[in-house]
Amino acid sequence: MTLAWIDLRTVAPQHVEGVVDAAIHARLHGIVSDDPAVLATLPPTIASVLVGADEGNTCITTTVVADQAELDALVLTAGDRENVAAWVDVHDDRTLKLACAAAVALPYSVVRFTDPTKIPLEIVLASADRAPGKLFTVCGDLEEASIVVDVLERGSEGVLLAPKDATEVFALSRMLETTSPKLELATLVVDRIEHHGLGDRVCVDTCTHFEEDEGILVGSFSTGFLLSCSETHPLPYMPTRPFRVNAGALHSYVLGPDNRTNYLSELRSGSTVLAVNSEGRTRRVVVGRSKLESRPLLSITAHSVDGVEISLTVQDDWHVRLLGPGGKVRNVTELQQGDELLGYLATDQRHVGIPIGEFCKER
Repeated sequence: MTLAWIDLRTVAPQHVEGVVDAAIHARLHGIVSDDPAVLATLPPTIASVLVGADEGNTCITTTVVADQAELDALVLTAGDRENVAAWVDVHDDRTLKLACAAAVALPYSVVRFTDPTKIPLEIVLASADRAPGKLFTVCGDLEEASIVVDVLERGSEGVLLAPKDATEVFALSRMLETTSPKLELATLVVDRIEHHGLGDRVCVDTCTHFEEDEGILVGSFSTGFLLSCSETHPLPYMPTRPFRVNAGALHSYVLGPDNRTNYLSELRSGSTVLAVNSEGRTRRVVVGRSKLESRPLLSITAHSVDGVEISLTVQDDWHVRLLGPGGKVRNVTELQQGDELLGYLATDQRHVGIPIGEFCKER
């Protein structure tokens, strides 16, 4: 989860108590203030971030730096302390380089950009990519925070927001919790392949490029899914389409964010699904369009080590592929009994895509 600091300095006095309570309840990372007395009341579950000098060294002390000499002095006085931060306002090339240096040199750095584009942030992130410190980006509102967390596909380690009231604190917390968790993929063994003739299948065209070992999880049963490969690998007679997954028959479930599913037939421009790689790492991707066409179909039935049966119906064509352990690409028309595939086992049945603990038998 991306870290979040809540800045109290511009919060209206009547909302300060509610904002602090909300930040503590939402388990956000820190509270920023220039008043040591306010920070002294905070519980140990949330970091105290003081803008200004802190003689007791009990807070994360944030010092505004405007040039390299001030940054060098701060680094020198910080020594081995892990509670020192620099605040840098970036408005030109000189201060951009200063922000990059601070992000590399210090345990914490807070950067506020005057440029409305995110190119300066990209430069700071790239400069500090391997640095151990944490970069916090000042965000003007929740919309900007939602953009910042995705810059260069990873965002800064943290965001700093001055909310209007407690409602915005909870909204920020919910937004940050939408990062996609890693899934525990299972190795499945193919039992049989059956050819069925004509039916309708769906290609999912997304607004992103998939990696070579990425795809989406689809299946005929709510008990589990197979990892359907994207068209990132070379094909005869046609170019690669690294944004596409030839996913399966229109009735198939596809796994999306928050453990929700949709039928492939329901996907449309603006829908979201999970891109999943062979190690189970996931990310949200936006659907640009779904394309339904009639094609010959085949079904693959496989089982887990615990005997859970999984089925997937796909287009009966060599260029449709699934992923096996280690990201091995397997053409569906060449699958044989005993081949291994990657999939995901689900413990709940589904009702309108929502997990539900009820009895349901699928076959």
